[in-house]
Amino acid sequence: MHLVTYRDDSGTHLGALRGDTVVALDTIARDMLALIDSGEEGLARARAALEQATSSKPHSAVHLLAPIPCPRQNVICLGMNYRAHAIEAALARGRAPNLPEHPVFFTKAVSSICGPDDDIPLDPRATQQLDYEVELALIIGRAGKNIAHGDALSYVFGYTIVNDVTARDLQDRHQQFFKGKSLDRTCPIGPWIVTADEIPTPGELGIRLRLNGETRQDSSTNDLIFDIPTMIAILSTGMTLQPGTIISTGTPGGVGLGRTPPSYMQPGDVMEAEIDGIGVLRNRIVPAD
Repeated sequence: MHLVTYRDDSGTHLGALRGDTVVALDTIARDMLALIDSGEEGLARARAALEQATSSKPHSAVHLLAPIPCPRQNVICLGMNYRAHAIEAALARGRAPNLPEHPVFFTKAVSSICGPDDDIPLDPRATQQLDYEVELALIIGRAGKNIAHGDALSYVFGYTIVNDVTARDLQDRHQQFFKGKSLDRTCPIGPWIVTADEIPTPGELGIRLRLNGETRQDSSTNDLIFDIPTMIAILSTGMTLQPGTIISTGTPGGVGLGRTPPSYMQPGDVMEAEIDGIGVLRNRIVPAD
């Protein structure tokens, strides 16, 4: 299933795609987190409701929100988790291009989350170096701690796209990732969650980003340094992962930081983050209010 959170004239709803239409699933769960909490039983009821629905709305008649508009915790991210990006980032900063020996975890604030087609503000008081990063993200479906590598994928509810929009100057200035990754509306997510049964091989997905129609990033998740089972196993060691946790798995090479010279976004730029089997997440850069 392709699960969505959407808004129409009557409010905010949980739904699922059926062709070019959206079917409401409000009778199954009040929101996406409640659906995730309901486990396999809830998913089975959602599938049945989708198949039996006699009414739907055109996709164009609703406004899609981030699939989980307000998660219970920050989005967990991995830095330097694609070989090509780890190399380009090191070279751009004048460092030796060594691959990380352990996953580099950081978080993006809940307040940074926005949805598909939402505008992303560029505030020159905050940053002069706003960059794009297309990423595959997974959503944890059930609580787990010390998860074994071989069991890790069974804890995944589904997959979506994150664009880890980053203020590079803040990232360098503060010598850590959180501030430069957490400006308001710099974590677009969506356009939907594709349930895990529809993506059996998440390590073999094409991933790309276009800026104003020009392909800037074009890779595959098989270039991940730490694959999804490995990152789940390591992250959950001594730490409980809760249902609904969003984990963004890193970005491939081709970011603005790595270009010669570095090239950062300006108001009017349009990003299209695309992952095979999921879809396209589109957002535009606009001047801040």
